Amino acid sequence: MRFTKLNYCQYLLSSQINYTLTNLADHLEQISHDQINRYLKNEKLTPRLLWDNVKDVIEIDDNAYLVFDDTVIDKRYAKEIETSKRQYSGNEHGVIQGIGLINCIYVNHNIGKFWVVDYRIYDPIRDGKTKIDHVMEMLQNLVYHKNLLFISVLMDSWYATNKLMLYIDNLGKYYYCPLKRNRLFDDTENKKDYQKIELLSGNKEELESGKIVKIKKFPGAKKVKLFRVTVSTDRTDFIATNDLSQDSTDVVQKVCKVRWKVEEFHRELKQLTGIESCQCRKDRIQRNHIACAILVWLRLKDLAYKSGQTIYQIKHSLLSNYLVEQLKRPDIPMFIV
Repeated sequence: MRFTKLNYCQYLLSSQINYTLTNLADHLEQISHDQINRYLKNEKLTPRLLWDNVKDVIEIDDNAYLVFDDTVIDKRYAKEIETSKRQYSGNEHGVIQGIGLINCIYVNHNIGKFWVVDYRIYDPIRDGKTKIDHVMEMLQNLVYHKNLLFISVLMDSWYATNKLMLYIDNLGKYYYCPLKRNRLFDDTENKKDYQKIELLSGNKEELESGKIVKIKKFPGAKKVKLFRVTVSTDRTDFIATNDLSQDSTDVVQKVCKVRWKVEEFHRELKQLTGIESCQCRKDRIQRNHIACAILVWLRLKDLAYKSGQTIYQIKHSLLSNYLVEQLKRPDIPMFIV
């Protein structure tokens, strides 16, 4: 029997708790642990495989959003995994050992659906690329090679660098991103020194419709519109966009909420696919495992959209079906004296 990526993806989809290679080998006839390990070590699954599978299920819209963000695949108890390194995890609010995963999701807000369309492994020691480099590479690929239609790019403050913001602008796309409070801006046409964004002021009407400013180190002709958006009772974000026609704080706030779809993706990916459970040390095995886990998420999400269920209902229904069958024809009948 030949072992393939389909077999491995089926395992990640079907298993509920244990996602190790040993457990898989224990539940396959005629396939050993060594065969599985050898396949995953020699195969090379890339993000291109994701696109080959998502392009036929994604629902394109001219006004869709691309959302970029990263997450850390927790490997704190496996420090000898080649791809892992100590890095900051927003989920843990601290530095942990893990594999950095940079993701791009496509959000069709008109129908309330989203899909993951690309990803990269953050591994600067091997490829020398920063997270910004990976995002620019994905953008270039999606715009010029995939010809994917969208209107705006959403990202958090970590990605809101001059380099990336100007690159998106040069692509002819809009961006909406929160800026860190210590970023410097000028709204006086060089009549005064740059000041921190947290000092943004103006009359109520001006702040409501956004204020056109120049970010420090932006080219002279490049301006952005800056909005003060209330996120919660104790938090205010300063949102920058190159869409100078935008004149509503309420609309900006709604656009920024779309960005949280990527957090939904990260949560589902980690809870339902076993993406954090591979214990193998080799970089290539980890990369192939991640590729398969993302494909499993895509399959579950597609089924969820088609059936009107949640992705959790789809996954957990496997256990429900098992319980129904055991109650009808139990493998271990119960006896009471």
